[in-house]
This record gives sequence, C-alpha cells and structure tokens, in this order.
Amino acid sequence: MPRINVRVIPRAKLNRVDVQPDGTVRVHTTTAPTDGKATNDVIKMLAEHYNVPKTSIKLVHGATSRTKVFEF
Repeated sequence: MPRINVRVIPRAKLNRVDVQPDGTVRVHTTTAPTDGKATNDVIKMLAEHYNVPKTSIKLVHGATSRTKVFEF
C-alpha cells in the first residue's frame, strides 16, 4: 500500500490539493481543525484527487498534527 506525506493547511481560502516536486502533498482546506473535521475533509479531497474510495484511505500518523501520513 502506498503511503503519502501530507501537509494540511486548515482555514484556507480555497479547497485544493497541490503535489510538491519532492512528493509531499499539500492540502488546503477551508475547514477549521476541530474534532477531526479538517482531517475528514482532507480524506475526501485525497479520495477525489487520487480516484479511490474514501474508505480505502487510512490515517497512519499525525491525527492532531498538520503533517500527516496516509495510506491507501
């Protein structure tokens, strides 16, 4: 299963997914980071970006951090 490093930018003006040259993915979300809402939105955005079901994306590391590792 591939793992991706994600840098989350909460409370952004627009929702978007940017892939950096080093392979790090930056996800900008308009959601505030309370009660895991931003993480849930990040999962939805990653699923749409990579064309995989939301249920196949799993948070491996960084539940409360802006730097997260996802596996799908």
